[in-house]
Amino acid sequence: MGAKLGGGGGSRYTVEQNSEINVTPFVDIMLVLLIIFMVSAPMATVSIKLDLPPAIPNPVQVEQKEPVFISIQGPDDIYIGPNKTSLATLPGDLTAALASANPTEERVLVRGDADIEYNDFMSVLNVLQDNGFFKVGLINEDIE
Repeated sequence: MGAKLGGGGGSRYTVEQNSEINVTPFVDIMLVLLIIFMVSAPMATVSIKLDLPPAIPNPVQVEQKEPVFISIQGPDDIYIGPNKTSLATLPGDLTAALASANPTEERVLVRGDADIEYNDFMSVLNVLQDNGFFKVGLINEDIE
């Protein structure tokens, strides 16, 4: 806080409060910061030489098989594609539908109707997991 010691027509010894902002220290600090940033900016743009391998095109992609869908419409309404199955025959029917040398490595997509119970849905997932089908995806459909 500053004090004003003269002028203004008052008594010679009156001391008033100075309400003006002293911007000189502020300008000094800003100039110092400007110089620091000007000196350090070129150092931040140092490039590093990298030896990257040449770009090669992707090999011809093998056409992926369509995934097998398991639809759960009720406790006893389980379908593998268009074919109806049950919990007891689900692993065998799924293996036949996949038609692969290693059916447990194939992806299987499971979708359930909005009105089925959680227990019915989880019983299908548990049967799949117990039989080694771990690549299972869940399908969600929007309900309007």
